[in-house]
Amino acid sequence: MSKVRPELIELYNRLEKTLDNNRSQAQIKRHAKGNRTARENLSDLIDENSFIEFGQLAVAAQRNRRDYEELQNATAADGVLTGLCTINEADLGPSNAHAIAIINDYSVLAGTQGFFHHKKLDRMLELAGKYLLPVIMYTEGGGGRPGDTDVTTQIAGLNVTSFASWARLKGKVPRISVNNGYCFAGNAALFGSADFCIATKNSWIGMAGPAMIEGGGLGIFEPSEIGPSESQERNGVIDFVANDEEHATQIAQKLLSYFQGKAKKWTTLDQQDLLKSIPENRRMGYPVRKIIETIADEDSFIELRKVYGRSIITGFIRLEGNPVALIANDCQQMGGAIDALAAEKTSDFLTICNAHNIPILSLIDTPGFMVGPESEAQGAVRKMSSLFGYGANLNVPIMAIVLRKAYGLGAMAMVGGSFIEPVYIASWPTGEFGAMGLEGAVKLGFKKELETEIDEVKKESLYNELVAKMYQAGKATEAASHLEIDAVIDPSHTREIIVKVLNSSMIIGEKR
Repeated sequence: MSKVRPELIELYNRLEKTLDNNRSQAQIKRHAKGNRTARENLSDLIDENSFIEFGQLAVAAQRNRRDYEELQNATAADGVLTGLCTINEADLGPSNAHAIAIINDYSVLAGTQGFFHHKKLDRMLELAGKYLLPVIMYTEGGGGRPGDTDVTTQIAGLNVTSFASWARLKGKVPRISVNNGYCFAGNAALFGSADFCIATKNSWIGMAGPAMIEGGGLGIFEPSEIGPSESQERNGVIDFVANDEEHATQIAQKLLSYFQGKAKKWTTLDQQDLLKSIPENRRMGYPVRKIIETIADEDSFIELRKVYGRSIITGFIRLEGNPVALIANDCQQMGGAIDALAAEKTSDFLTICNAHNIPILSLIDTPGFMVGPESEAQGAVRKMSSLFGYGANLNVPIMAIVLRKAYGLGAMAMVGGSFIEPVYIASWPTGEFGAMGLEGAVKLGFKKELETEIDEVKKESLYNELVAKMYQAGKATEAASHLEIDAVIDPSHTREIIVKVLNSSMIIGEKR
């Protein structure tokens, strides 16, 4: 047996110091709180044996104030694991699975961002931009680190480039942030700048931590009082709230997969179930998510920002393995009326999908935009109008199916600003169309006739008669006969037709 050179032994000893087995106290502390170590999250996220680690030997820039041997263990990798990897290779193939993983290590100086920590971030973000690699970043940590005393060539560190480099990737590569635990200041800025933000229930996320808040004279707060996940979910900060780190990792993998291409395998549900999904009573709500789950490949639907802007559902599905972005009105929330928050959420979502060339399916059942003083107080004019601005500038195909109500500007906004914008727009037989909701149109258009009738019973009868006439005039078959939509379809054929349109539009797109 040949002699092992001492340099190689030294290297392996040094690398071992960065691993969980040699940082047992840190590992025990993480597990005691129900959390995983950074390397455990990394191992779960990536494909086995696919990680090429960058900067593993880094330590905190504190050699002039701490023992170097201690730094090698206590500040392993300077608090962040970075490298190239593959994710989802088994489902999407080796050529589509390349990615970058960045995992903050809270066991190193509370996950704070030091000098070499930032250099490692910058190295990976440069590679992401140059080679168009998607990035998944775990962001747990307390923000900037003031204790890196080795750094003598800067004063405030405001020339750090990590934040600009991360933001500059917007629209170029998918960026997914994942958080568990405390995430403050610089860590929160990275978390919130991602295209999609996943956080566990046990997350607290804020642009300032307790020390900064107290230093600003704003009071003393516990970390758990700042930006709890339930609050940030309502605010629209978090796209998906996961149960724990394992669940968050699964969601990150699934979310990334829509940007990696077509899945090799899929199964479907019974499409006949769609025939009974719309109630006979046109005023009654129904669970549109069941419709989405039936049309989509089985178990492929993922919803984002579920409790923010609730009247529009945004998320991703697959159709015969192909990734598709989905927007849908939820008639169980304000009757499907589009409020300012829902419009804002949808505009953001469409922008990301357009940048990454993901086609869009719109399922429509809306009486239009939410109206009234309270709606205007939310900035309705600007936020609702943004749907037209973003929708009309889509480069990806948009397909639309009217499930029931399609009224006014709100319905137009759901398809890019006009019913002529989609590559294909069809309706189920239950569809109804008009410049505004039937009831409102009757009350406005026939106000004089209704006021003339004194007898309340006769007035109600006249009102119902007028509504029925307008319904007949605006039902789906009439809209199709006037070529305001392309077709009226059997609900059970919806998936089959959308797949055909999707395949056609993809071919058209390739020829353009």
